[in-house]
Amino acid sequence: LVGSLDLVSVHLASRQRLFSFLSLAWGFVADVDIESEKYRHVGAIRFLMGTLVRLASLRVYQGRLAYLPAKEAPKPSKKNVKATHPTSTSLCSSFPCHLIPNVSPKQSSLTNCIDMNINQNSITNSSNVITNMRPETQSNNMTTSLVDSLLPSLDQQVPENWTVVNEEDFVLVLAIYQSHLAEDLWTVPGAMADDGLIHLFYVTAGISRPALLRLFLAMEKGSHLACGCPHLVYEKVRALRLEPISQQGMITVDGEVVEYGPIQAQVHPGMAKLICG
Repeated sequence: LVGSLDLVSVHLASRQRLFSFLSLAWGFVADVDIESEKYRHVGAIRFLMGTLVRLASLRVYQGRLAYLPAKEAPKPSKKNVKATHPTSTSLCSSFPCHLIPNVSPKQSSLTNCIDMNINQNSITNSSNVITNMRPETQSNNMTTSLVDSLLPSLDQQVPENWTVVNEEDFVLVLAIYQSHLAEDLWTVPGAMADDGLIHLFYVTAGISRPALLRLFLAMEKGSHLACGCPHLVYEKVRALRLEPISQQGMITVDGEVVEYGPIQAQVHPGMAKLICG
């Protein structure tokens, strides 16, 4: 079966633009994902080991977070994608794939679509993030422009209809677009691959280590939102901006470390095709 998949356009301070299909993380989740690489030889249990190590020395990060609530955002319009010819239903006919090398004619049929696999043994382990994609690209004699109409420049203030989070001390910030962060972490029950939403979670400073551990244990059954934890906030958004103040830290996009600094993102509904069984 072929279904639709949302893509999220991510802008870094260096003006690099990425396209993401899974998540953006800062703080605890990013730390565990990357720091547990040293335990990869033990398999999926490495994330449990990484979680326990990070809980023992829980970090708090300072930063500013703002987002555009889904109810405030205008309904997605096809006007955000401008093409000189009718838009094709194939992602690769609209965007050039820089990740697939030149192949022989016999192999070309295998590379007409992007295979977006999520590694079942990883929280967000993926090398399929599409990078260095320019706003205007040439593919199959068609010029396509994907406009991030909800995002101001990173050096400008966010619009008035955005929500600015008052807290500046965070344990984690996680923006996820799928239902599962890992095979055994049901992060967003009811989320769809093409629901046109960024599911934003953040945990503020002051949460105890046992309470944070209980949240992740409850996430295995998708019941973490029913825990009543006052430090956990969940919002459905269309766009977000994160500006770290702490000098040290890691930000990941689809499980890969990206440039540390101000970052913002906007969802584009149904921009990719997903082959699922």
